[in-house]
Amino acid sequence: MGKIEFDIKGKVLDINLIQKILPHRYPFLFIDKIIEVSDKRVVGIKNVTIGEPFFQGHFPERPIMPGVLIIEAMAQVGGVGALNMKDNIGKLAYFLSINNARFRKPVLPGDVLRIEVDLLKTKLSVMQIHGAAKVGDDVVAEADLMFALVTPSEE
Repeated sequence: MGKIEFDIKGKVLDINLIQKILPHRYPFLFIDKIIEVSDKRVVGIKNVTIGEPFFQGHFPERPIMPGVLIIEAMAQVGGVGALNMKDNIGKLAYFLSINNARFRKPVLPGDVLRIEVDLLKTKLSVMQIHGAAKVGDDVVAEADLMFALVTPSEE
């Protein structure tokens, strides 16, 4: 993973820039674009298509995106914001906890997930975020997440 050392605030990030920030790759990279970045908020897009590998086994006759993957997508959007902060460039984000997760509606092939993440606070090398995934105006899932920001040599 290469270091990204420029300010992404206010920019749209395509998949190439996302891959410079996150270590995730297909089939485990769940965001397609970042459309908003500020010090406290990041918004990403996930286009859900029938070609997703998880649909082969997750109710093939009635495909539904697994809720845990929606949570992972929230974490990845938050990771883009956290890992671009000056003190965090080159680090990895490891899940510590998932709290208050709610799944409100199924996400189907053809849906476009808008994932809105608020970066709540960082204490030492632990970050807390709140994520909400929407399809249109409907919140389909939300959760409070916490992860550790770790320098690869500290693993």
